[in-house]
Amino acid sequence: MSSVNQPFRDQGIKPMQIAQSAPDPFGLLGLLSVIRMSDPDLTSLALGIDLTTLGLNLNSTENLNKTFGSPWSDEPAKGDPEFNVPKCYYAKPPPPLDHNYFSKFWTETLLYAFYSMPKDEAQLHAANILYERGWLYHKEQRRWLKRVPNTEPLVKTSTYERASYHCFEPSTFEITLKENFVLHYEMVEKRPGLPQH
Repeated sequence: MSSVNQPFRDQGIKPMQIAQSAPDPFGLLGLLSVIRMSDPDLTSLALGIDLTTLGLNLNSTENLNKTFGSPWSDEPAKGDPEFNVPKCYYAKPPPPLDHNYFSKFWTETLLYAFYSMPKDEAQLHAANILYERGWLYHKEQRRWLKRVPNTEPLVKTSTYERASYHCFEPSTFEITLKENFVLHYEMVEKRPGLPQH
């Protein structure tokens, strides 16, 4: 079929009138007013301000913060403000933690220090004293264990032992008894080293 003999299919349709509304200020037509720079407030907000109009010498080799205090100030920046530091701020730092202080604490206090002061030097001192007192830290369970005094393990091999242990529960902050507990030696954390001052 030739296209000459084919009637134009859209001949009978009347063109629709598109309602003229104000251009969207956030669309491309709204950007046109910014590009034309018709509104100075909008232009300075969108395009910024030429810093040389504020009195800044951008070719200077010195730092600008020494001479430029504020865009709302006509005077150059003054030097550092005059102030006096109170003598209480010059206090000596506290002495470093002493391992002997921690040896005087009760076991519950050491356990509290261990769990409440993570990544702190006090945590290392508390852990070290707990090891001195026969406690072992279980890496997987994240709990401190101590074999019940005056008892021997029911089973003891080169990799584990089965015995009754006192176990500190950090969620309830109490020491419970675990009977027939299997302790794999690879799960026991090594004794931490103390920082040298």
